[in-house]
Amino acid sequence: MTRQPGPEAPRTLLRPTRPAGRRHLPALLALLALLPALLVLTAQGARAADRDPAVSLSKKEAGKGGEITVSGSGWRPDALLMLLICGRSTPERGVIGGTNSCANADGRAVTTDEKGTFRKKLPVTEPPQPCPCVVHVATVTGEQALVDAEFTVAGHPTADLPRQSGDGRLAVLATTRLEGDSSLLTWFGAPPARRLVLTVGNLGSAPVKDPVFEIGTAHGVYAPQWEERQWRGTVAPGGKARIELPVELSAGAHGDYQVSLRYGDKVLAEQPWGVGRPWGVTLFWVLLCLVVPAAVFRVGMAIVDRVRPRPAGAHRMRRPAAPRTAPTSTDATTSTTSTTAVLPWFTPDSAPSENRPRPTTKGQA
Repeated sequence: MTRQPGPEAPRTLLRPTRPAGRRHLPALLALLALLPALLVLTAQGARAADRDPAVSLSKKEAGKGGEITVSGSGWRPDALLMLLICGRSTPERGVIGGTNSCANADGRAVTTDEKGTFRKKLPVTEPPQPCPCVVHVATVTGEQALVDAEFTVAGHPTADLPRQSGDGRLAVLATTRLEGDSSLLTWFGAPPARRLVLTVGNLGSAPVKDPVFEIGTAHGVYAPQWEERQWRGTVAPGGKARIELPVELSAGAHGDYQVSLRYGDKVLAEQPWGVGRPWGVTLFWVLLCLVVPAAVFRVGMAIVDRVRPRPAGAHRMRRPAAPRTAPTSTDATTSTTSTTAVLPWFTPDSAPSENRPRPTTKGQA
């Protein structure tokens, strides 16, 4: 018996699988092609970070009413800067006396670009202190950085800088803290007050006598408002001292504040301060909003009650009833007359009388 061949089974063609490394080969080649550009950008960013902030002026001297252009590079990207013309200052010693020596009202603010550069026009004004003068550029928020560029205000008086008492340098040795509690008046909007307590040491070779500190309070993204605080005492070379400085906010202040301590051009410490809301003021306004409308409503209703028209006869008032007494003949006559006058349909003949004979029915047919 011969076996007839049946239909052949279909053959499966097996394709060779591609290794996993070959599937990712195009992506690896693209990454290798971009690697030099990434290295260049990283190197440029590192060089920009390593560069110190710099400032250049279009003019080194100008008179009051003029204008100069201030350019800068090497600053932190997207940083907010403040530009001021300050007196009694040099790039070597900085601004002596802080921003109180600067023309703060005529300052300008500028924001750096992504490369850390800026360009801004600054009006020339006379600072409150005599020259030598500088153009003071400093960061407002974030990491502290500043540069002073030498500048001369033409026609402004000049004076020698105060002599330095030695090489005394203060540094904070312990953590700063705020001491003190709020009183009941603070709950009703009184200015919150604290004491900034810190321990400083003199790292220099000369004593520091009666140092003048600056305390700045900043709320949110706003620049700190600096105020001078002088500490009475002397810090010997290599010695340390405990310093307490008063800190006070404006009336009704509340929210998150940042307290900064600065000595010279260096910020020594920063301390956060959370101030509670003065709920007493809120309670006062709530009560005022409830009491005043109620009082106005009562006054208005009283006025309406007086001026509204009354119905006819409502103004007549009843006379009080006289006390009852034994009637006399005169009173009876008067009463009858009065009743007759008041009631015209009533006659004396219709009144019953005891002496008047009563009709009878006897003898009637």
